[in-house]
Amino acid sequence: MNEQTHKLLEMRNIQKDFFGNQVLTDINLSLAEGEVIGLVGENGAGKSTLMRILFGANMIRETGGYGGDVILNGETVHFSSPFDAIEAGIGMVHQEFSLIPGFTTTENILLNREPTRKNVFSEIFGDRMDTLKRTEMDERAANAIEMMGVDIDRKMVINDMPVGHKQFTEIARELSKEQLKLLILDEPTAVLTEREAEALLASIRSMAERGIAIIFITHRLQEILSVCDRVVVMRDGYVVHETPAAETTVSEITKWMVGRSVDTAAQHSVRDHSQAKTILSIEKLWVDMPGETVRNVSLDVKEGEILGIGGLAGQGKLGIPNGIMGLYHAGGRVVFDGQEIPLNNPRRCLDSSFAFVSEDRRGVGLLLDESLEWNIAFPAMQIQNKFLKNYLGGLIKWRDENAIREVTEKYIESLAIKCTSSRQKAKELSGGNQQKVCLAKAFALTPRLLFVSEPTRGIDVGAKALVLESLKNFNRESGVTIVMVSSELEELRQSCDRIAIVSGGRIAGILPADSSLEELGACMLSQVV
Repeated sequence: MNEQTHKLLEMRNIQKDFFGNQVLTDINLSLAEGEVIGLVGENGAGKSTLMRILFGANMIRETGGYGGDVILNGETVHFSSPFDAIEAGIGMVHQEFSLIPGFTTTENILLNREPTRKNVFSEIFGDRMDTLKRTEMDERAANAIEMMGVDIDRKMVINDMPVGHKQFTEIARELSKEQLKLLILDEPTAVLTEREAEALLASIRSMAERGIAIIFITHRLQEILSVCDRVVVMRDGYVVHETPAAETTVSEITKWMVGRSVDTAAQHSVRDHSQAKTILSIEKLWVDMPGETVRNVSLDVKEGEILGIGGLAGQGKLGIPNGIMGLYHAGGRVVFDGQEIPLNNPRRCLDSSFAFVSEDRRGVGLLLDESLEWNIAFPAMQIQNKFLKNYLGGLIKWRDENAIREVTEKYIESLAIKCTSSRQKAKELSGGNQQKVCLAKAFALTPRLLFVSEPTRGIDVGAKALVLESLKNFNRESGVTIVMVSSELEELRQSCDRIAIVSGGRIAGILPADSSLEELGACMLSQVV
């Protein structure tokens, strides 16, 4: 970045508390035109709250506002809503999606900014009767998508999209705004595959070259080093360090984030379950999941093991648990402990003592407007009649509030969930803490078989080891068989006993978890089509 570049943004002495709980203290942040800064910190460090202040989020105003000044292009601004921020040239892609499910990609990208033409009816009844210029809409959407260097279907309805394509639709919507000067990307790569993330990073560089300033929030610290000019580190509501990206390393950033050194490659003992009985048998499974290829998967899972499933993006690893659990149409045969489990029937899976932590925590995993207590206890209450008191010999059942609070507080402590209380709403937590709530909900079911998909997606480096260790403890102490899907091979190697590699919609091979990365990588490439 050129030192003479115009300073676009200054945030001075920003402070914010939620009902007496101080979450931001004396934050100072500046950004120049065309500059990319990486904003990093553990979950709950205050990153998203700071960005909500900048974007004029309603929740900031509704909780008493903030202290300090936001200065844009040399003028102090007070945004009363996100619409004011958008008008001033600020765009934000949130962790949670804000797309309309029944609309197409193009319709979402151009929402409320559609080009229209007059007709006879609009001359009489007003602008609401104007006709949409569909061809122009499609061209503008195509241009925005092209800026990202990805290929997504402009006519696909949002309901049918994999989560990665939803994220690109969100970003394309911001890029289609001609007045865009500053773009906030809050964990944009958390739901992306490896290839999609690389495309987005290239897009960020291209945007910066066009003069758009970018605040990039991510837990994938290597991405910060590859694309950012500066790194700003937050911890417990303070900015604790700031440095040029070219002058630091992942290990240094990690230490600043958590206040200590973090061992991300803990030793892991691989266990041999070859003599254990087969608890789950999958035969010729196919799954109709957009963006995933599951054609003919046959796989045996041994009782008590942690089986990892890895593979390149789109080759089928995410489709396997989603198909078995009934979230997408599937065929084939699944046998659990000698009993055939009917496909396309989620309730039968749950009744068979399965549990699933989805990679799409907001779309599938959480009741966002409900408390942590309700999120963690409700599935076990509904499916297994846990946390209920019986009255009149069982004729009447009622919630056992003490038991619900007790189990919630147990997992808040064991998973280090950062929250104000067990009654806080799930939507108010950071993305990583929401992911921990999804794990707690599955643990509360005490299943015999747990599918967990991308368990550390969106979780900071300090919490990642905790989550993986919690899964291993759950497996060892409760005897739960775990099938773990992850895009990170090293994560699978640290946690699993065996790793099945999916390639071309089939199982390309199953290797011990202590196999080398070279062996696993060769297996990944063996059937790619």
